[in-house]
Amino acid sequence: MRVAITGAAGLFGQGLVAAFSTRHEVFPLTRAEADITDAEAVLAALERIRPELVVHPAGIPDLDTCEADPARGFLVNYQGTRNVVEAARQVGAGVAHISTDAVFDGKKLAPYLETDQPQPLTVYGRTKLQAEQAVQALAKHWIFRVSVLFGPGKTNFVEKGLHEVAAGDEYVVASNQVGSATHTVDAGMKIMEVVEAGRHGLYHLSNQGACTRFELARKAVELAGLDPGKVVGVPDAMMRRRAPRLKYAVMEMAALRQAGFALPRSWQEALAEYVHAIRALWEKRSEDAPGLRS
Repeated sequence: MRVAITGAAGLFGQGLVAAFSTRHEVFPLTRAEADITDAEAVLAALERIRPELVVHPAGIPDLDTCEADPARGFLVNYQGTRNVVEAARQVGAGVAHISTDAVFDGKKLAPYLETDQPQPLTVYGRTKLQAEQAVQALAKHWIFRVSVLFGPGKTNFVEKGLHEVAAGDEYVVASNQVGSATHTVDAGMKIMEVVEAGRHGLYHLSNQGACTRFELARKAVELAGLDPGKVVGVPDAMMRRRAPRLKYAVMEMAALRQAGFALPRSWQEALAEYVHAIRALWEKRSEDAPGLRS
């Protein structure tokens, strides 16, 4: 299968490229090659590639950036997705769209189901929900809502914490945000499995188990052999961020289970493998990362 992946230079884009490249012919599209806000550029890229599937993680993932510039968030996350959908329609491709837990309001006290009514609190969440609706207009579509991402290829929440603690600094994170964590390559492999099975629809997707941002960061630092006491948890209100964060964003993977797919491994297992890979890389460059040693 010929697969085009938007936002291929991003964190999730790199994980998706790694996953789909194991079995398919992949065409990574960066912003320079196909800016999703430029409908003509997107169509030209897809007409050149003629993919059967477009996997679409491209967008502005930062909540505060979207809150500060709603028009830009709308242009990239919603209008950009509409451009991808229309181009895919014209070349006869299906679309697997990457969405987010931010479509919910975080007020539920039990894991969110795919059937729960979205109620986004932020510009980011609203634009991603609008993007979902645009994708649903295609007969051949998949929507995958994911949570906090970590994985190879680009600095992320976990790796940032390791860098700061390895440098002797404290890593201050929210202690009262409960959610899920998603290893990008694990998620990419599961998305590929669902697409290959032709099971269209809406799915929640993460590694198994709930955790706070504090627990995730602290576990990563501990696995790296660093001082977990350097990870400092504070109430979210003390983080002084522009956009509100969900206090509770655990997602139940009911649709995957009901469709007969095995769920991804636990976040602890995925994190251990990821941190081990970072340690191995940093040990080769020990002069650039003093302190990250056994």
